Amino acid sequence: MRPFQRMLVLALLCLLGLAACQRPGAVHRTRGHVFGTAVEVSIYGGSPERAAALSGAVLNEFDRLHHKYHAWQPSMLTSLNDAIARGEPFTADAEMVSLLQSATVVADRSGNLFNPAIGRLIRLWGFQSSDIAPQAPAAADVRRWLDARPRLSDLRYDGNTISSTNKAVMIDLGGYAKGYALDRAALILRQGGVEAALVNVGGNVIAIGQPGGRAWRVGIQDPRADGALAQVDLRDNEAMGTSGDYQRYFLKDGKRHPHIIDPCSGYPIDLVASVTIITAGGSDAGLRSDGNSKPMFITGPAGWEAMAAQMGLAEVMLIDAQGKVHATAAMGARLAAARQGGVVSK
Repeated sequence: MRPFQRMLVLALLCLLGLAACQRPGAVHRTRGHVFGTAVEVSIYGGSPERAAALSGAVLNEFDRLHHKYHAWQPSMLTSLNDAIARGEPFTADAEMVSLLQSATVVADRSGNLFNPAIGRLIRLWGFQSSDIAPQAPAAADVRRWLDARPRLSDLRYDGNTISSTNKAVMIDLGGYAKGYALDRAALILRQGGVEAALVNVGGNVIAIGQPGGRAWRVGIQDPRADGALAQVDLRDNEAMGTSGDYQRYFLKDGKRHPHIIDPCSGYPIDLVASVTIITAGGSDAGLRSDGNSKPMFITGPAGWEAMAAQMGLAEVMLIDAQGKVHATAAMGARLAAARQGGVVSK
């Protein structure tokens, strides 16, 4: 079973649980595929027609963002990258400028372990493709792009005009745009007056409201098997983000090579199976749930706790490549509370 199919099956089982224990409100579910992954919009209450209209608006927004920020098919982002490579300025728009500036803050806070400017390394490893195949880039090619030291801090802004002091910068927002999409979806659904909803973009989830005044229960994907490894309860404006080695990866010489690349070594990380974080509050909970999970994945079992503190994250769970679960005290408490039951299931 493919990874996105596993996620949809898990979501379906959880939603059946909700239908069984929650009346009279019904959950209207709409599924799609965008950003190279499965997406699902679940709306609690109201008519099926209203839910379909709101879900359609969300999926249309996802499609807009997908085409605007695509890393290798023609998009505004590829046009920016082409201009940077030529040493020319590029006129973007306020949305792109804001997104890149917020990503720069995360990159700086992480010591550039979160680094969307390493698109050339991502391409070198074959991950800027819909069909990932085993790659073995030459060490000299990896070193070339490492030595170029591309950073988001190389970007300069003059209104909506973007330039770069470093031609090696190639931006790939694959580890950030899904979180932004969650926040955009939440805004659309709140403006639509929904009582409660849950939006899932490839394992990144945001909760809007509470169905029947109770929490949404969300499964955390087992990185090595079908189904959920654990469950957590999400309340209004809480988001959960997971970075894993089980969706976009290839196997070569008996080793798993995931799409998350260490910008310090230039090589994929093979010490971690997944990292899950929970963020809450503000208008960017989804955005923070996406980009902030990558630095813990890259630092791995030896340094994830220090990095979580550096990033200001209280709720983090890391599963290492051997299957051992590591969690902060706050995340452990949330997992324990979910095991006690008594709340609505997603």
